[in-house]
Amino acid sequence: MRAAVYKGNQQFAIEEMADPAPGPGQLVVDVEFCAICGTDVHAFMYDIAPPGSVLGHEYSGVVSKVGQGVERWKVGDRIVGGGGEPPPTLATSRGPRFNYRNEGFPLNKVRAYAEQVLMDEWEPIAIPEGVSSQAAAMCEPCAVTVHAVRLSKMRLGDTVTVLGAGPIGLLCMQVARAAGAARVFVAEPAPARAEAARRLGADAVIDPTETDVIERMVDLSDGLGPDVVFECAAAKNTLDDALQMVRRNGQVMLVAITWEPTELLPPDWMAREVGVQASFGSRPEDWRIALDLIRTGKVSMEPLITDASLLPLDDIQQAFEALCRPSTQLQMVVKHG
Repeated sequence: MRAAVYKGNQQFAIEEMADPAPGPGQLVVDVEFCAICGTDVHAFMYDIAPPGSVLGHEYSGVVSKVGQGVERWKVGDRIVGGGGEPPPTLATSRGPRFNYRNEGFPLNKVRAYAEQVLMDEWEPIAIPEGVSSQAAAMCEPCAVTVHAVRLSKMRLGDTVTVLGAGPIGLLCMQVARAAGAARVFVAEPAPARAEAARRLGADAVIDPTETDVIERMVDLSDGLGPDVVFECAAAKNTLDDALQMVRRNGQVMLVAITWEPTELLPPDWMAREVGVQASFGSRPEDWRIALDLIRTGKVSMEPLITDASLLPLDDIQQAFEALCRPSTQLQMVVKHG
């Protein structure tokens, strides 16, 4: 099989690797679509991924081989590459001092920038009828936003701001709406992403390069500030912006992963007793909820994924370079085959 192997120094190489063979309790999945995650882009941008690794964790595919003892799956089943409930005997905790910078990119697991992946029987979940494999590849990032909204203190009728209209921000605004937000405002400087937020129903979209985003978000929320701000941008100043615009006793949800030092001045927001909550990854129930939101149309993958979003594995180097400085890109998806 072919795979995009990260070689270090912001370079991928397309290499031939041995096809995986399932052992007892395992299955092989032929990857159909693998979305390029912002975290992988950051790993590329800051050269954090270990050389020799094969990244790619947002994917869908078809079961092509099953190992001895596998009963849940058969050849031809459509699956999403994650979301399964681990067995009670499997330790899932990453430990009390888990550090994503050093431990979040496993070297010994070939992921979905390869044509095939090897999985344990419990790991994937089935794609329901009515959900395309292309849309299902976005289940993992959607689950991340489901987890963030469920972890937040957002209540029915609240006013929400989402900072950043990349894929995570666009999914987060839809999930927040589905969870009962009355108004959802978005801040995004890139025109294509801002237009996507408007098409997906944002009540207002603000360009922070042209407008004082803090003042404008406070004005839009009746002079009080949003109840909850989801920080989905990971730009240098966006966490500080979120803390400054949120209302008294409001909450800032840190969803995007920031890889550079971020300056904060606590006296500007401490007196408002603002709450800050980090959100990381997702849980199996979040994946199931995400798939159902996609199935019922409450979360739309249009205009995130279009024909222009799809690229062959051979173009992965150029795609990552473009996503380091996005302008017109929303979501890019590797299409195998």
